[in-house]
Amino acid sequence: MDPILYLVHRLPYPPDKGDRIRAFHILKHLARQGPVHLATLADEPISNEARATLAEICESLAIIPQSSTRPFRMLWSLATGRTASEGAFDSRALRQIVESWCRTHRYRGCVVSASSLTPYLRLEGLRGVPAIVDMVDVDSQKWLDYAASGRPPKSWLYRLEGHRLRRLESELPVRARAVTLVSDAEADIYRQFAHRGRIEVITNGVDLDYFNPRDEPESGCVFVGALDYWPNVDGICWFCREVWPEIHRRHAQARLSIVGRRPVAAVRRLASCPGVEIVGPVPDVRPYYARAAVVVAPLRIARGVQNKLLEALAMSKALVASPPTIAGLKAQPGIHLLKANEPEEWQETILRLLHESTWRKQLGEAGRRFVEKHHHWDRCLEPLGRLLDEVTSASPSSHEVRK
Repeated sequence: MDPILYLVHRLPYPPDKGDRIRAFHILKHLARQGPVHLATLADEPISNEARATLAEICESLAIIPQSSTRPFRMLWSLATGRTASEGAFDSRALRQIVESWCRTHRYRGCVVSASSLTPYLRLEGLRGVPAIVDMVDVDSQKWLDYAASGRPPKSWLYRLEGHRLRRLESELPVRARAVTLVSDAEADIYRQFAHRGRIEVITNGVDLDYFNPRDEPESGCVFVGALDYWPNVDGICWFCREVWPEIHRRHAQARLSIVGRRPVAAVRRLASCPGVEIVGPVPDVRPYYARAAVVVAPLRIARGVQNKLLEALAMSKALVASPPTIAGLKAQPGIHLLKANEPEEWQETILRLLHESTWRKQLGEAGRRFVEKHHHWDRCLEPLGRLLDEVTSASPSSHEVRK
């Protein structure tokens, strides 16, 4: 069988953050269908474990470290009318690898992990190769949301990036035979400005064997997420400023643990808040989920399906989340999790959960049943396998010519 080419914008191992988790499970799913050639950029040091794990899955593997010129490429890309995102993931070495592989292999299809990698589909070797762009979220909307909530001059740059990304995203159906997104909500946004082509929903899953319930004493709250990612930073800073002080005043023993990689200065300063602990990066987040009575997800800007929510539900935890955070999830508030918006709503909900262990247990058990039914990775990725078979078996004449 001819191989599949998988182009990924960040090294998909270890699967410890959103884009890596999805890309890693897609990689394993593709490999079960046939040989896969993985070409990926890497913006962090590459461990021997990562190389060995990926090499075991793939028939061919190329890992291209991002160079120190990345910020200049982003600025040049903006200056020349493109997006900063395209500049961030532009790599001559990656182009050379792909062209070299295309000279020696006939690819059955190509899967691209993000809209910012679609310029690679213009390479001579990939002309005529059926492609699927796993857009995941509507990134243009994310940048426009940033612009709406930010201040000049950053908000001007965010808006410019958002509008240029929207132009790029609207053209994807011309360059690919299908575009996939993580939720119906994201697909609905995308269809508003990209009417042509095939658009499919491939939702996120969770490793139900790894994230499973543990019987441990519970206390306090936990927030888990990348602590250099602006929506996480904004959300947890708002929570510590507007919500947590009243909870701690009324429940002096309550503790909030903030867990995640690369905490920025704004997050580190939260350690001065009474009852707040900045844990930072950990090799395994499961003990922190297990020991928490309540998991909080107070993001004010969110796109797609949050892995942190799926992990908490899989571990049977009582979860309280903001409306934007659960917009892409089909879980029912009040049954599988709880929704809170205003500070007072957050405070009353969390304080009640801290005092009512039976209610926490009921919510947690319902959340676990929900992800077992709807977010098992194999079930989530079955539509991707069928889609790949369809687009790679269809005759070229039935599709638009790639420009």
